[in-house]
Parts: sequence; structure tokens; C-alpha cells
Amino acid sequence: MARHPFVALGKGIAGMTALALVALPLAARAQTAPAADEASPVAGWDAFVDTLRDLPARMLAKLPEDMRQDPQVRAEIGRIALDALASSSIAALGADPKAPVFLPAIGQVLNVGQPNADTVYKMAAVDPTQAYRISGKAGTIPFAVIAQVAPGSNNRPHLDLATLKVDKDGRFSVLLAGDKPESYTGDFWKLEPGTHRLMMRFMSADWGHETDPVVTIERVGALMGRPRPSAQELTARLNGLSRAVAYLAPMFVGRVEELAGEGYVNRFKVMVPPEGALESQFYYDGVFDLKDDEALIIESDVPESCRYRSLILTNELYETIDWTNNHASLNGAQAAPDPDGKLRVVVSAKDPGVKNWLDTSGYPRGIIQGRWTGCSSHPIPTLTKVKFRDILKSLPADVAKVTPEQRDAIVRERNRAYQARALW
Repeated sequence: MARHPFVALGKGIAGMTALALVALPLAARAQTAPAADEASPVAGWDAFVDTLRDLPARMLAKLPEDMRQDPQVRAEIGRIALDALASSSIAALGADPKAPVFLPAIGQVLNVGQPNADTVYKMAAVDPTQAYRISGKAGTIPFAVIAQVAPGSNNRPHLDLATLKVDKDGRFSVLLAGDKPESYTGDFWKLEPGTHRLMMRFMSADWGHETDPVVTIERVGALMGRPRPSAQELTARLNGLSRAVAYLAPMFVGRVEELAGEGYVNRFKVMVPPEGALESQFYYDGVFDLKDDEALIIESDVPESCRYRSLILTNELYETIDWTNNHASLNGAQAAPDPDGKLRVVVSAKDPGVKNWLDTSGYPRGIIQGRWTGCSSHPIPTLTKVKFRDILKSLPADVAKVTPEQRDAIVRERNRAYQARALW
């Protein structure tokens, strides 16, 4: 069969490159690489590299000795460090209050900071001395919220897109500025003096049938354009990246051990939300610690009204367990109460054949975290540990069940539906 000309060309280029490298004298090649102790010609680069070099050790220092020495844990610490680097690098490269755009922040791939399985997180940079217009088209998901990020506080303004006026095509527009112009009559959101970032959350329950909003942001009051960044600005971005990675990567790696140390193993407590939590969201969590022949049964009342509810799992380093390739998260559209009105969910390493199941996915220890968002009450579920063989005996006879084939179909559809969302 004849080769495609581009394939042949590519192989030819690769061959020429290899010959050129062989022909290049060793002394000449050595001159292109600086000595090991020579400072980088790029300002801020050496400090950035030093931050990365020390980062895994600082993360491991938050863990007990047996975990610090575990090769598996060490490798996973490296993964979290890369997640933090990737997430922070996107912001360092693209976040610009003069040319704002909502950029991916955390999620299934950028799995740092414990993302919620149902939420798409995006971030935009803003300047509190400037004015912006946020516009787009409304969706059908339960929550589409933008928060102003202010360091050191959860008391920050939130904009629920459902509260905005829309035209006949479902389009909205809101002005974001420090002061509302006297003649302005449209939707307005005050930009607080300490705000330099916006965090946007799209929370979906029925991934395959709900639609996410379309949202754009632009600076107003100045002509469009983005001139060449100065050397000082680029250096500041690099220095900021070092600080961001050093903060984000170790932030939660010790959370499971802290919660276990408080005695909340296989039982729940009310969780005090960290900085950056969503307004009107109530959290509870607890450590799961299970052998392969054990399971936990979660049982809870269900609020009379609730815009959104969910349960997710993390591993022992507080990474959210992969929820698209595993049955490792459940929300109000995915987990119905039993006929008696109680919500029951099984947590185990093996599929119990019960529809409401959270798969620990090879992690014997981690955290179960629940959310009640916009709900009329906030019940704290009970947790009961049972032998795996006794799961069905511990549940009502009419609990919903699935076959292995049905489970596989459910997970496949979860995966397809999640990929169809606007994640990037």
C-alpha cells in the first residue's frame, strides 16, 4: 500500500533531525546547556523550579509515617502536584483582567481541591477598578452561580444566573462594576473592592438531559485589544504560579487523617466549609475505612424541597474518586429514595447489585462527602457497617436492584453524558 505523502514527509523530517543531532559535535551540544550551578536566564525560573523540587516532600510531611513511606502514596502525591501545577498554569497563562475569559479551574482531570462530581468549575480574572459585562444564554441545570473570590472569607457576593432577566431567546446580560451608572436600567452586580477573581460553578444532576448555560465575560469602557505583555508582567505571572502551586497542592492532602483523628471513621459530622465554598450549601462528611468483605449503608431522610443533593467519595489523599468511569458519585437525579421515603446508599468495593451504590474503586479508605444545596432541611445520615454478604438482608426487600449488565450500561451513559458537558 502506498504511503500518504505527509507520512513520508514526517518520517523524512524525523530522519534528517536525527542525522543532524548525530553530526553535531559533542562540544557544540555541551555549549547549548548551562552548567548545573548557573542561574537561569529567565527571571523567576529558578525559584519556580525550586518550588516544584521541594513540593512533594512538603506534601508528604502532612501525612503519617507509614503513608510517607508507601510507594503508591508517593506516586499519588506526585499526581496531585501535577494537578495543582496544571490548574495553576492555566491561570498563569490565560487569566487577564484586561482580557478576561472563564478558564477551567478544577475537575475530573484537574483533580485538586476536591471537586464535586456534578460541578464544572471555571475562573476569570477581574480588576475591581474596571467594569465588565457577563452575558450568555440560560441553561436548565439546578445551579449556575458566579462568586466573587476574596481571600480569607466565605462571605462574598454570589450571582445566581437564575435570578437574571432573560429575553425571549433565553439570553441574559449583567453589568459588573464598582458603581452602577445612573442611567443604567439592566441587571447590575456590584464588584467589590477586594475582588480579583470570579469563580463560576455549573451544577448538573441529570447530565444527559440538562443543559449548561453559555457564559461570556468582557471588559467594557475601553477599546478591545491586548498588547504585548511586558517582561515585568510575565515574571510576575511566573512568580505567582510558584505561590499558587505551593498553596494548592498541599492544601487538603492531610484532610482524611485529620477527620479520622477526630473520631469520624464510618460516621458523619457537619463539615465547616472551607474558604471558597458555595453559598447556601450545607456539607457533611466522614471517613470510610473498609475491607473488601465489608460495606457501609448510608440512610437518610430526604428534605421536602431541595434544589440539589449529592454524595461523592474521595481517596485517602482527598482526591475525588473518578466519577465518570466508576459509579462513585450520586445526586438527586441518579439516586432515588426507597418506597418508604428513605434514601439508602451502599458504599463498597464490590458491586452489591443495589442501584444506589458508591464504588470505592480500589481505595479502601477515604471520605464520603454529602451536600444539601438550597434544601428545606439538612439531615445528617447514619452510617452502618455490615458484612458484604449481609447487605441485602440489611436493606428493605423492595430496594431497587440492578444486574451487572445494567450497571455497565449506567456507567457508560454517565461517561458519555459527562463528556458532552462544556468542561474546557
